[in-house]
Amino acid sequence: MRYIPGALALGAALVLGSLATTAQAADAPAQTVRSGGLYAPTELVMTVGQGETRETATVERAVTLSCTPRATGSHPNPQAACAQLRSLSGDFTAVTGATTQRVCTKEWDPIVVTADGVWQGRRVSYTYTFANSCTMQDGQGSVFRF
Repeated sequence: MRYIPGALALGAALVLGSLATTAQAADAPAQTVRSGGLYAPTELVMTVGQGETRETATVERAVTLSCTPRATGSHPNPQAACAQLRSLSGDFTAVTGATTQRVCTKEWDPIVVTADGVWQGRRVSYTYTFANSCTMQDGQGSVFRF
């Protein structure tokens, strides 16, 4: 019988302790979200891979690109890539759809390019499959040149 009050006290201490930690967790301040100030965020991860689709392609190269407030990232020429995207209002279809008079063979050796992230506050998930590496280099500018 001597152990019953001790067990009750221990149980009460455990319950009160768990309530106290729950209250502390609820009162914890929310983490601040990274902000570019007055600029809408622009953060992209872009890849180039061998294959027919995003799901089956073997990624050969990947870079990051941030255009706000200034051009940075692991992209070899972030200033030119950001300038091209800004001039096209972030339209990746216009980037991959650009053509020149370059002559390429008709071989099927597909190259998949992807862009995922945020462009000026808008979620982006883009995929395009080029027939081969020659058509990929045909007028596409600097966005996927890495």
